[in-house]
Amino acid sequence: MNRLMLVLAGVLLPWGAAANDFPTIERVEYVLGCARDAQGSPRENIYKCACVIDAIAAKLTYDEYVQISTATNAFSIGGERGEVMRAYTGGREMAGRYRSIQAEARKGCFVR
Repeated sequence: MNRLMLVLAGVLLPWGAAANDFPTIERVEYVLGCARDAQGSPRENIYKCACVIDAIAAKLTYDEYVQISTATNAFSIGGERGEVMRAYTGGREMAGRYRSIQAEARKGCFVR
């Protein structure tokens, strides 16, 4: 990720420092899903979406990311299975936190 995009995303890290060590496959899956859903050039979206996951990784540990992204995704499950998560107040808080972090990262990385 280029330094300018990280600066704009508010994720400026000292040279050589890395955001939390998310597994490569998790970063790739996030970037591919984000790039697929974003508007604009697919190649440009890959760079922008890589910026987004880097910004998220700078704010969350990998374990936190797994917990709150899973809670957020569970809200879209229909029926009784999804109701378990929707009824869990802590899940709503986690989902709200994740959506806020993700929205801030997407804005900072110019993802539409």
